[in-house]
Amino acid sequence: MKLTALILVTTLTLFAAGDFSNRRAPGFSLPDNHFEQHDPQDYRGKVLIIEFMQTGCPVCIRLADTLLQTKAKYGDKIGIMSVTTLPDNFQTVERFVAEHKIPWPILFDSGQVMMSYLKATPANPKVNFPHLFIIDGNGTIRYDFEGGGGAAEISSEIDKLLK
Repeated sequence: MKLTALILVTTLTLFAAGDFSNRRAPGFSLPDNHFEQHDPQDYRGKVLIIEFMQTGCPVCIRLADTLLQTKAKYGDKIGIMSVTTLPDNFQTVERFVAEHKIPWPILFDSGQVMMSYLKATPANPKVNFPHLFIIDGNGTIRYDFEGGGGAAEISSEIDKLLK
């Protein structure tokens, strides 16, 4: 219970700072609501957006609409993976997917993947939702958007990578 409270407090109250781009994207395999595993390696050769989010976060909800527009614009040229952690659970994610018609996987993390991407440590456990990473086809983080970024900003960065 104490660990759960620590993760919840860490993920909901502290803020990230700094640019985490131009490094190899950390690898992982996480389950979705149907216990299917998803891995960034499945998207090699494509631009991949990884979003760290919470279903109850108002900015994350707005970003979901932006990502839907982005996916509609680029289709199979890009992949999207959303990653959530406590307090989200199967019910909150299912409701979010249904309400917003999310076609990409929302994955469950116990905190380690998020901490790896954001370079968080127990001494520096900074996290802000949403946090969006755009990864090139070779697996390198090219863009890091704390707060998610807007549609024009995201499209501009994807356009650069697709050239």
